[in-house]
Amino acid sequence: MERADAAARTAGVQLIDVGPGRARVGMTVDERHVNGHGICHGGYVFLLADAALAYASNSHGTSAVAAGADIVFLRPVASGTQLVAEAVERAMTGRSGLYDVTVRAGEETVAEFRGRTRQVPGLAPPT
Repeated sequence: MERADAAARTAGVQLIDVGPGRARVGMTVDERHVNGHGICHGGYVFLLADAALAYASNSHGTSAVAAGADIVFLRPVASGTQLVAEAVERAMTGRSGLYDVTVRAGEETVAEFRGRTRQVPGLAPPT
């Protein structure tokens, strides 16, 4: 899946760790991620959290897609900051999953993300 994820790859997202129902990804904020205020654009923070969700929810061997997500931005992120997003599965009921993702800069939490997923058994896994 990591190989096929062009959106995450071109944004500089790197897979750090993945296991059943969990994943960690990282990204260093650079000039392509900065908005008009000189801080990381929230869309990139969301993309990082969503990538962690994708890897965690697809870790069970059945293709899964996001069904919805919410994010709370807690503090701005400067260029040059290393971000890490950690996704943890909170519930799996039938084909529906619920995941929490914490985005951190070092020890500081910069965003909290909650994602909902749906397994799609007929969807071919990425090649």
